[in-house]
Amino acid sequence: MDKILEALVSSSHPLTIKRAIVKKVVEAAEKEVTEEQCQALYRLTARLILQSEDTFQQQVGQQVQEAYARFHRDEFARFLSKEFVLGLLQQGYGSLDRRDPAILDFLHGCLRLLLSCPAVLELAPLMQTEVLRMVCERPEAALCAKLAALLTDFPQCVPRDKAAVLFCQQLVRTFAHFQCPVGQEAELRRYVTQVSRVATLLQGIWKVEPATLLPSLQEVFAIISSTDPSFEPSIALASLVQHIPLQMITVLIKSLTTDQNVKDASMTQALSRMIDWLSWPLANHVDTWVIALLKGLAAVQKFTILIDVTLLKIELVVPHVVPLVQSLQTDGLPTSKAFLLQFTELIHCMMYQYSGFPDLYDSILEAIKELPKPSEEKIKFVLNQSAWTSQSNSFASGLLRLTGKSETGKTGLVNLGNTCYMNSIIQTLFMATDFRRSVLSLHLNGSNTLMKKLQLLFAFLAHTQRAAYAPRSFLEASRPPWFTAGSQQDCSEYLRFLLDRLHEEEKTLRALQTAKPTVVSANAEGIGDCAAHSVNDTLSHSHAEPVDAEGDGRTLVERMFGGRLSTSICCLLCHSLSEKEEPFTDLSLAFCPSAPQSTLGPCQGAVNGGSENLEGPVKEAQSVERPAIEPALSLHDLLEYFLAPEILEEENCYFCERCGSLQRAERVMRVVTAPEYLILTLLRFSYDATCHVRRKILDNVGMPLRMCLPVHQHHASASNTAAVSSSSSSLMAQIDSPESGENLAKKLKPSQREEEEERLTDTGREGGIKGGRSGVHLVPYVLSSVVMHSGMSSESGHYYSYGRNMSGTDVCAAATSIANSCSKNSETEAGLNSGQSESFTASQDVVECGGQSSSEWFLFNDSRVTFTNFQSVQNVTSRFPKDTAYVLIYRKQDIGGQPGGTRGTVNSSKFNGEPPLHKDLMDAITKDNKLFLQEQELNARTRALQAASASCSFRPNGSDDNEPPGSCGPSGGGGGGGFNTVSRLVF
Repeated sequence: MDKILEALVSSSHPLTIKRAIVKKVVEAAEKEVTEEQCQALYRLTARLILQSEDTFQQQVGQQVQEAYARFHRDEFARFLSKEFVLGLLQQGYGSLDRRDPAILDFLHGCLRLLLSCPAVLELAPLMQTEVLRMVCERPEAALCAKLAALLTDFPQCVPRDKAAVLFCQQLVRTFAHFQCPVGQEAELRRYVTQVSRVATLLQGIWKVEPATLLPSLQEVFAIISSTDPSFEPSIALASLVQHIPLQMITVLIKSLTTDQNVKDASMTQALSRMIDWLSWPLANHVDTWVIALLKGLAAVQKFTILIDVTLLKIELVVPHVVPLVQSLQTDGLPTSKAFLLQFTELIHCMMYQYSGFPDLYDSILEAIKELPKPSEEKIKFVLNQSAWTSQSNSFASGLLRLTGKSETGKTGLVNLGNTCYMNSIIQTLFMATDFRRSVLSLHLNGSNTLMKKLQLLFAFLAHTQRAAYAPRSFLEASRPPWFTAGSQQDCSEYLRFLLDRLHEEEKTLRALQTAKPTVVSANAEGIGDCAAHSVNDTLSHSHAEPVDAEGDGRTLVERMFGGRLSTSICCLLCHSLSEKEEPFTDLSLAFCPSAPQSTLGPCQGAVNGGSENLEGPVKEAQSVERPAIEPALSLHDLLEYFLAPEILEEENCYFCERCGSLQRAERVMRVVTAPEYLILTLLRFSYDATCHVRRKILDNVGMPLRMCLPVHQHHASASNTAAVSSSSSSLMAQIDSPESGENLAKKLKPSQREEEEERLTDTGREGGIKGGRSGVHLVPYVLSSVVMHSGMSSESGHYYSYGRNMSGTDVCAAATSIANSCSKNSETEAGLNSGQSESFTASQDVVECGGQSSSEWFLFNDSRVTFTNFQSVQNVTSRFPKDTAYVLIYRKQDIGGQPGGTRGTVNSSKFNGEPPLHKDLMDAITKDNKLFLQEQELNARTRALQAASASCSFRPNGSDDNEPPGSCGPSGGGGGGGFNTVSRLVF
């Protein structure tokens, strides 16, 4: 009969005839058939089911097999022998591979025909062994789904006792290797169904044998906590979470968070992957477990893990915020609207907590601008609800492990614990092209001076392979003695100290080389202990060449940043004039008292602007947020106010030597020597004597790309009654009165009576202060870099900086345009005030057409370096009111055909490009680059060993990494990026 059936199904007869004959064969199964005929039919039907590609033949095989197995069960049980089953599972069938799902489908159908038959129990031990072997081979999801269906119907075939534990663990590992197909929706649905079927099988085993549950969960944790970069577990593991009993949450979370064998790095990796599971379509209860684990870690004060996971995931979430908001706004569902409001509130909390990332937040703000913004009190309330703060207030923020530089090609600086004040200043000095090239060109072989350390730091920033360099040595050498390590500091104060140290160090070294003394006295040279120590080390180890390349006796700091300011005081009674010149490296620009200022309310301290300490109650008022419009103030206004005449009267009266008494006087400050790099510090922090706090002025100040500085020719007035004094003992002479640092009103407009007095005495004063106005000329400058302060007070916040690539040819045409505009204004200048006003505004037209295609702007935020543009620099305060310009550096421009002071030398062919590195610098960089590669290799090997040694139990733990306190990030060799701070303190 088998021969007839085989010939029939392969013949060309019509399908109706074939079906009629097959029906007769099926009906014949009720009759008595010999053993030989049954076995022949079973072999034929197996061949038709497993090897035939024709659907009709497969159906015929299944019909005939089912009919004859029902009426001749014993014969079919003998056909489905152990040998036959073992051959199918280990060798396959004919051309059919043993891992083909059709094999398990066939066996499943055969076992159904033997249901409640003793033969199934006889096959069970064999099946238990084979299914364990199969899952150890990491079958694909389709085969696992077939296996799950078979074992669900025939639980006798599931391994028992210890083998059951091993089977569950191996099945969990098989889960981790499932690959989600990238194709049509139907394929994805099929894949999800297959994964769910296997997960249901595990759930059934856990219920029958509870002893398998904990080892399975331990295996899940071992997989998701693996740090092996070559293996990423499948997100299909998320389907197992819904089958874990919720009543076990408390016990399991406590076990995980208190187990000393669980390393923080493993927990961070596991939690990060669990967060990824939230995207699995059937991930029920995953959010419950994630929240429970977060709370459990917070309960045992493992804030490092929480912070690390936040920083690892937040930057991956940010790019998807805008599409998500747009999707929620357009779908029109009531639930979407409610979620969008909550989501928007969390977005504002995120931007408040992690301030100082305008490049990431700008598009988000644009997307949610029409949605309600929570009040500052609401934001702080939400943040305080989940404040991750240890009792010691020690933070160790996360660090993304980058393997190379960012696309900008620039190197970041690792935050060593509240050191963004230093990082921002170093990056701005590095972007000062002429200064950087001059520093790198110095011959300081073997010296131990601060300048040598700066040279080494600049060399690393230019040539290291690390994404971010850790400037530990320079931090220790350049930190002012009164700066407490790990605490927040003022970047402008650090800049002044740094430049003064470099200046005094060079002066002292030059004097010592000339005199060749045997003993160095720090006091005799007028320098501090730190400078004296470094100079002594230098003299004892090497002989550094003088850095006076100009031959004019000036130090490098003087040539690059040094200018001179003349202060003239004229007695309004006798009109005698006293003048004094002082050197300066920066001008401190105060805000005019009459101008509207956005500050904190009276007697209110710092707001948690950027994650200040959230432990104690914070009593603050809301900051005034300005709309995104043109700033009411410009840098020109502040500079004009700085140079405007000041009336000294009442308690500030001037003691006139000619009159011999206190008299009303007029004080005028003029720039008489323009620096190559003009540093402008905006005095944003005012002291409230009533509340004894320093408040921040949040006014948005417009920053022109280019500007002109009025510079007066130096001359001695014949009407002077006091000798002109020139102080050069310290480059860092205080230009403003001591109160200027607190932004007190020191310049007042003259009253009507005073104006009348001036008109009456104008003739007598013609040869005094106004006598030099005809000698004013306007010096063009272009913006080089800006240091931003993000925060609400001087005691908290974060510093980051903008900088641009500058070269001698980038701005020649623009500088000429500025010069022509400035020259035109100078010709029509009738007085100091008018001349200043026109000089400041003259460049405004040039700014609009200044362009920026030839210069690239960068945003330096500790380890993170990204591209940006000048428009972002101008609009950052309009978009983010807490982020305000603090220190600006402008570069003086050369004008063709005009003498440029020292510019001709600085911009000579010697510095047309980056200078070649000295051998010692190159050796240090080469050594560190090799070390960096070794670190990368070691990390890869370590991760591989960790992956190889992973077992079902939790990983052993080493000592946790202890990072320095502070909010700006951990110490580390290289790498870093993304969100590098948690509580944004001023470092």
